Amino acid sequence: MSIRPNPAFTAAVALSLGFGLAGCGDMPNNTSLYSVKQPVVATNDYAIDVAAGAGGLPIPEQQRLAEWFETMNLRYGDRVAIDGSLPSDAVREDVAALASRHGLLLSEGAPLTEGFVDPGKVRVVVTRSRAYVPGCPDWTDQSDATLENATSDGFGCAVNTNIAAMVADPQHLLRGAEGTGQTVIMSSTKAIETYREAAPTGKEGLPAINTQSGGGS
Repeated sequence: MSIRPNPAFTAAVALSLGFGLAGCGDMPNNTSLYSVKQPVVATNDYAIDVAAGAGGLPIPEQQRLAEWFETMNLRYGDRVAIDGSLPSDAVREDVAALASRHGLLLSEGAPLTEGFVDPGKVRVVVTRSRAYVPGCPDWTDQSDATLENATSDGFGCAVNTNIAAMVADPQHLLRGAEGTGQTVIMSSTKAIETYREAAPTGKEGLPAINTQSGGGS
């Protein structure tokens, strides 16, 4: 006995499957284990113009710049640079001294800013970076079905967002920290070297002990 397929039933099943897959939305197509959502680094420049002379910054200008640094909440990861027509060494020393209160050094070369620096003034520029992952979290997946065994659209969002939030200097996501040429190896290993170079306790031999004499009467 042969069973003949019902064309109407077959068409109905095909249509139902088609509508079901269509209702699931776009399926993910990232078949690798690399996350599509990656951290990006955005930078903002903030500038202030202060009066300067050959002898450095006047005391009132130093106070104004120090208060501006406090208002900016200057912190690690920020970059401080000086823009102007050949600022003197005294000006650089004054600005560097104020930046050092926040644990920062002056950077070489200032970014481009709007406007001109008036004669007799220098522009102090603070560059602040921020890292974030655009498009995260991503919940656009409407179904767990994936015909290509692909990762979800939000794959990597948690890890990369945490890295972007925790990195102390966002610029290190673009290029790693560079060494200063200084080393603390010699100072950090002094205790180890002292222990290694100490003479062994038995180097001079064991002390002579007379086992014949008694301690009693």
